[in-house]
Amino acid sequence: MTAQNSVAIDHDHDHCEGHGASLHEHPVKLTPGRKIILDLLCSAAKPLGAYDMIDRVADATGKRPAPISVYRALDFLLENGLVHRLSSRNTFVACGHRHAAGDPLVFLICDVCGKVSEETSGELGSCLEGVAKAAHFTRKSQVIEVSGVCADCAKA
Repeated sequence: MTAQNSVAIDHDHDHCEGHGASLHEHPVKLTPGRKIILDLLCSAAKPLGAYDMIDRVADATGKRPAPISVYRALDFLLENGLVHRLSSRNTFVACGHRHAAGDPLVFLICDVCGKVSEETSGELGSCLEGVAKAAHFTRKSQVIEVSGVCADCAKA
């Protein structure tokens, strides 16, 4: 999608540009509200905050959702692995590719354009496991956020 505030209500998540938010791999029932939020995140060029999503849903549907309904939809999508939260920015992105639930994730966040790349690495997982083991620490999540400049912005 090119229009910044449009939402594809019948969006096919198996073909999300650059995103692997496949509903076939995540057999979850999406209510219309959850589907709109996932569509927004899949079609967004950058991470979105909850209030950005409220504005975009209002623009697309003519109805302004209550913040609590957007947060509940986001909680559901987070719990089912369809979206991720970027803690450093308090924003959300659609899951960028298929990965196992326990895989370490690295979000490369461009400070110039705001684009986010989601990466994972078995080598990173081993390193994090070693660090946690040495500290007698039980890992719950493995998410790293790295800010910098993407290749496109570095060329400009």
